[in-house]
Amino acid sequence: MIGKLTGTLLEKNPPQILLDCHGVGYEVDVPMSTFYHLPASGEKLSLLTHFVVREDAQILYGFATAGERDAFRQLIKISGVGPRTALAVLSGLSVNDLAQAVSAQEPGRLVKVPGIGKKTAERLLLELKGKIGVDLGLPAGATRSDAQTDIQQALMALGYSEKDAAAALKALPADVGVTDGIKLALKALAK
Repeated sequence: MIGKLTGTLLEKNPPQILLDCHGVGYEVDVPMSTFYHLPASGEKLSLLTHFVVREDAQILYGFATAGERDAFRQLIKISGVGPRTALAVLSGLSVNDLAQAVSAQEPGRLVKVPGIGKKTAERLLLELKGKIGVDLGLPAGATRSDAQTDIQQALMALGYSEKDAAAALKALPADVGVTDGIKLALKALAK
């Protein structure tokens, strides 16, 4: 119903903001990933939104990127996951981290989010498989090949952090094979 709001940011009270759109103030709940990138109060702001109507409330959720909103919509489709839980997941994980956790089926990343236990994390991974891909968090036009995904998973299995593995991947040629890619990445990480 309400897909986008553009206006002046009046207040920031995590996780809620107040956005003035031509004299009408909208209270919008945003994930922390969006909150951290908000401009200063009084500045112009544009957010993609998702409008939730319940018996006792009407709530607007705002997102800085289409990827965040798409991930939110996929999360709330899962039985037992409401908007607050979906917001918590997106506050605790970036869309890219969520997509990688789903593709690698790693419940450990989701369990770190407050309010998500092991069983819920496993159910989320099962339900989201095939719906959120690893390319969701990448810049537009960029795609991650199966080889790059395999290289990153191999590096993480060897004990490197996700951040280090992702940094090593960026230095590799786009068309590198899995075996050569792992060797090159290990050389780069050893420096």
